[in-house]
Amino acid sequence: MDRGDAIGLLMQGAVQAGQVPGVVVAAGGREEAGFAAGYGVRRLGAPETMGPDTVVWIASMTKAIVATAAMRLVEAGRLRLDAPAGDVVPPLAGVQVLTGFDAAGQPLLRAPKRAVTLRHLLTHTSGFAYDMWSPEIVRFRKATGTPGITTCRNAALNLPLLFDPGEGWTYGIGIDWVGKMVEAATGQRLGAHLEQSLFGPLGMADTAFRLRDDMRARLASVHARAADGSLAPIEFEVPQDPEFEMGGGGLYSTARDYLAFARMILNGGRHGKERFLKPETVAEMARDQIGPLSVTPLASAVPAATNDVDFFPGLPCGWGLSFLVNRKPTPQGRSAGGLAWAGLANTYYWIDHGRGTAGVFLTQIMPFFDAKAVDLFRGFEARVNGVA
Repeated sequence: MDRGDAIGLLMQGAVQAGQVPGVVVAAGGREEAGFAAGYGVRRLGAPETMGPDTVVWIASMTKAIVATAAMRLVEAGRLRLDAPAGDVVPPLAGVQVLTGFDAAGQPLLRAPKRAVTLRHLLTHTSGFAYDMWSPEIVRFRKATGTPGITTCRNAALNLPLLFDPGEGWTYGIGIDWVGKMVEAATGQRLGAHLEQSLFGPLGMADTAFRLRDDMRARLASVHARAADGSLAPIEFEVPQDPEFEMGGGGLYSTARDYLAFARMILNGGRHGKERFLKPETVAEMARDQIGPLSVTPLASAVPAATNDVDFFPGLPCGWGLSFLVNRKPTPQGRSAGGLAWAGLANTYYWIDHGRGTAGVFLTQIMPFFDAKAVDLFRGFEARVNGVA
């Protein structure tokens, strides 16, 4: 049995067993365009099937794209990795560190020891956190009436730091601020800049913050996993007329589109005859930036949004300029130094410079890090790598 057949059997089996409503997978190499294939349906109870052009909310898979746009601006001298980010986006100059709460439940804040930089934001060492993995930010939001990030309201970004920049690692809203930096440096709305600089030249025709009518016609529904394991479609959509376009998680895309982006990174910043990034820039993005710190498991503070998250239990991981970096080979055959991340509705990707492969796995299931979806993603990668 060849790998394509093995992958098809795995995906079809998962759909037939009711583990996922539908899934799209894609994989390719440096010079091999590879394949994309869909299985199951876009919405339970409806006949439309998943396919390579099915549109999904890719959530935090947005981050690597926005980081790429920022690094192109670093190459051009329009942004600097280690300068105070507040020089570009003034609100960042006034950000404070949360130290606790007073007797009335109001937050206690102090000035940080150093300025937040673009490098801090890209590596999640700024101190910014997401509420779904931070009880402190949940409490801060309730005490101050700060809206959630998926409202795409500017006020949602007015969060404190949990520690001084550079002194810890926690996953958070940093790349939403990077999106603001891209806008300030270019004078363009984030989506317009991404379309001009990346999506158009890469042929990513179905990647955008705003859903066109033809994209909506191919849109997969988000499904919620109940405690008994059952799945049901829910109504969810990123605001289509937002105050800010969410650089940390607002994009919709397809497996085919995202594979084009991933293969550009795999090829050291080149796509076809066009160069998007210098090879040394991609190498810096892929370098583990956070030692002696490590990526720590994420404990859920909002169970409706996410389960606990640990991509590789017992295996140390670092972080590059927007990528999870596994420091040792993984059980799925990923080389040490592999790049990866994911999106909240259980979308995942990897870029393996050692093996010369990239893969994309798209479902639309909440909460994040769904056990059945994660097992299926791991099985997909293992089959691509020939270790299962």
